[in-house]
Amino acid sequence: MELPVVIRLKKELQELRYDLTVKVPKELQEAAAHGDLSENAEYDAAKARQEFLKARIGQIENRIRELSMYTLASIPHGVVAYGSRVTVVDDEEGTTLEYRIVFPEEVDAASGAISLSSPIGRALLNREVGDEVEVLAPGGKRSYQIVGLVTFHQAMGHTSGEY
Repeated sequence: MELPVVIRLKKELQELRYDLTVKVPKELQEAAAHGDLSENAEYDAAKARQEFLKARIGQIENRIRELSMYTLASIPHGVVAYGSRVTVVDDEEGTTLEYRIVFPEEVDAASGAISLSSPIGRALLNREVGDEVEVLAPGGKRSYQIVGLVTFHQAMGHTSGEY
């Protein structure tokens, strides 16, 4: 089973390849039919889009290769890792916060989805319920205690390494 982020990136890659091989050639052909290419804004825009698509396709292909190293079996059990929902209490304010640890492509701060490479994400990685963590954030040092954890495996209904 592929990670959700890889599935989403492969879908985006497929759409970008379609644009590059079907849509942009039509745009270039239509723009070229207007005549002089040296002062043709439509042609220039289509060429710029073509270059953007090539670059983005290269980025996504590289990221998919990097993410292919992560498998469900490589995600640790019982500790904070990719896909975990972590509940923490801010030691100073006493507020409870919940985060979902995700790859950078999946970040949505409004819903609590934070990158595993963010300061708090890095501090929480490989920790478990009861652990205290210190986070060096732009606003200064913060201390949190982990009070709840639902790992990726638990959320998926797998409690042991049965992959």
